[in-house]
Amino acid sequence: MSNQQKREAIQGYYASISFVDKQIGDLLEGIRKLRLEKDTIIVFLSDHGFHLGLHGLWQKSDLFEGSTRVPLIISVPDKLNGKAYKRGVVSDSLVELTDLYPTITELADIKAPNYISGKSIVPIMQEPSYSVRQSAYTLSYSRAYGTRKEWHKRPTIGHSIRTKRYRYTEWHQGLFGVELYDYQQDPLEQTNLAAHPSYQLIKTQMRQELQRRKQQAASQAGLPK
Repeated sequence: MSNQQKREAIQGYYASISFVDKQIGDLLEGIRKLRLEKDTIIVFLSDHGFHLGLHGLWQKSDLFEGSTRVPLIISVPDKLNGKAYKRGVVSDSLVELTDLYPTITELADIKAPNYISGKSIVPIMQEPSYSVRQSAYTLSYSRAYGTRKEWHKRPTIGHSIRTKRYRYTEWHQGLFGVELYDYQQDPLEQTNLAAHPSYQLIKTQMRQELQRRKQQAASQAGLPK
């Protein structure tokens, strides 16, 4: 895109965010007017956004942090079903969107089925430093490789896990690329450490965790491992 097209894309993106903010404000005002705030659970989440030029990308078919991490805000009354919750705080604990269902059922005092794959994050809402997961797992729908003419013929799948410090990604079981990022040293994912000699033990550990999560997901879905 030209610089002018990039500016217009960013302007439109920010405008869409402002529009959504206004709709959320109207919804919250409606809840207050109806005096429902004392017994209403509010969950805000979103798709991931566009990169807007980061990594030279504008859209999403990748497994960088910008394409895997999404907003998640949960607001509950100060006390609900006899439990107290922290309000206005941020947690660094790892969660997945599959965790929403068991979380909402627990907040609503409804028993969730035993076979679900998610984990309730209610303990995190009560104590933000608490953890329910050691990794978050993401599957990318597809990514093309080869020349541009081959892209429509040769899609592949990417699998990624995120721990508090690292992200490890494999494309087509690693045949078409492996990525490892250290967020403590490189929060913008500028340096792929997959081939770095000092990170081979971390790479092995992350690969093992990825395989564990893939097998777990396949088992829960009733698919071949």
